[in-house]
Amino acid sequence: MTDLSGFLDPLFRWLHVFAGITWIGLLYFFNFVNGPFAATLDADSKKKVVPELMPRALFWFRWGAAYTWITGILLLGIVFYSKTGTFLGDPGRSWGPGTIVMVAVTFLTVFLYDAVAKSGAGKNIKTLAIIGFIFVAIALYLMRSWAHFEYRSYLIHIGAMFGTIMAFNVWFRIWPNQKKIITAVKNGEAPDAGVVATAGARSRHNTYLSLPLIWAMLNFHTTYFAGGNLGIPGDWAWTTMLVIILLGWHIIWQCYKRAGKVKGF
Repeated sequence: MTDLSGFLDPLFRWLHVFAGITWIGLLYFFNFVNGPFAATLDADSKKKVVPELMPRALFWFRWGAAYTWITGILLLGIVFYSKTGTFLGDPGRSWGPGTIVMVAVTFLTVFLYDAVAKSGAGKNIKTLAIIGFIFVAIALYLMRSWAHFEYRSYLIHIGAMFGTIMAFNVWFRIWPNQKKIITAVKNGEAPDAGVVATAGARSRHNTYLSLPLIWAMLNFHTTYFAGGNLGIPGDWAWTTMLVIILLGWHIIWQCYKRAGKVKGF
């Protein structure tokens, strides 16, 4: 099993990074390049460009999301679930109730997110961000203090939580609505405003989640913040992820501001 893990680990990491680059690269293209560009097109231009460009881009976008998520789950099993020393900090420690519950929370939070995002509170991205931030803070605390996740472990599970939400958005909220938008534009009709709003909002949510997700993926390389440096106790190192989330959101916000100012020739 050790030899098999040693073989599969780099292979899945390679494919995970490739799929992730494809997915997140297109996510940034849609939000920072195509969005401002599309706003400059007249109806006739959109009728020519959108039906040709968007299906091609969305093909790579949604399958990049799918394979990033699949290879990420495989890596989670190889690196963490098969090695309790990495996962829970002690090779002799077995999964307890807290471990099982917090792993379940990691992959089921997507349904809570979706319900909140569709509610009145979720229509305001700032309100949704506050609710989400509080939820993540509680989840991180419970992963560390109750489930006994190690630093790398609780980071990657927050990343898995974000990645699951993002992949869900791609396949079940963005792609179905984009198909309706593309069809309407191709037929020379105005897309339904609600459909456009949903697709745009979920894409924006994914963009804000992407940078904290990338930090979580780099967990092995961020152990400087795992405790013992900068006066951070190990039991409170989970709070550094909260700082990274806020910093990541600010960077993405600045990118949105800059994207609207970049002009063509």
